[in-house]
Amino acid sequence: MSPEAHETPVEAHRPTTETEAPNLDFAGTTPYEDYVQADVLTHLQHLRSDDPGEMVFLVTTQVMELWFTVIVHEWETAAKALRRDDIPVAVAALKRSIRELEALNHSWKPLAGLTPAQFNSYRGALGEGSGFQSAMYRRMEFLLGDKSASMLVPHRGAPRVHAELEKALHEPSLYDEVLRLLHRRGYAIPAAVLERDLSKKYEPSPEVEAVWTELYSGDESSDLARLGETLTDVAELIWRWRNDHLVATRRAMGAKTGTGGSAGVAWLEKRASKNVFPELWTARSHV
Repeated sequence: MSPEAHETPVEAHRPTTETEAPNLDFAGTTPYEDYVQADVLTHLQHLRSDDPGEMVFLVTTQVMELWFTVIVHEWETAAKALRRDDIPVAVAALKRSIRELEALNHSWKPLAGLTPAQFNSYRGALGEGSGFQSAMYRRMEFLLGDKSASMLVPHRGAPRVHAELEKALHEPSLYDEVLRLLHRRGYAIPAAVLERDLSKKYEPSPEVEAVWTELYSGDESSDLARLGETLTDVAELIWRWRNDHLVATRRAMGAKTGTGGSAGVAWLEKRASKNVFPELWTARSHV
């Protein structure tokens, strides 16, 4: 029942006093505006076509970029916590990122039903633009262990962005930090994994799979088993993100070449077929 339902007729019509009213008079911008920068955010949409559907495409893409930014922050927080063996703080950050990934994945909803004609009506406005070129999404991928130096090439013209990506390329991924933690806890993570070239894509290891098999065969309530399950939740949502991207693209443009010259659906199908944190999945077959 709403609060209004409990009001007496007198209370319902009682005039609001000055002490109850919110402050409406500010010398400059409102404190809300100063904190949120809403005026900046709501004036970042510079449409390049006359099609009314372009606005939702542009805003949805910008919202995705903001979610990428939050998720990168959470995973970097988790990585730092793992370096100091603080599993509770790491798990808390990862669990926040799970809720954020769910919100990110729901961002596909406004675009998921685009027909080819609707997408084509403003597709030309993108030019060579493609989500493939998103620097913040690339940082997400690097934190997941999916690294490649070639992914820095599109950003050579933006020195700050390029420098941030190059730094992320050579830093341990989130999964690298987990494996280093397991090593410090006495588990047999091989030197070849611990000392690998961090700028390269992570490749599955039978020895790492054996460690996760051992962990999942033991106490399910242990902090390391819970960490593994939280990482699996993250990995599952990444898989769902890639599949939702694939389906939305397939509906909007079929098998045509993607914007920016990518292979479009064929590229996304290849991406969707791969799991992050691979041994967390394959170890389950041996428990």
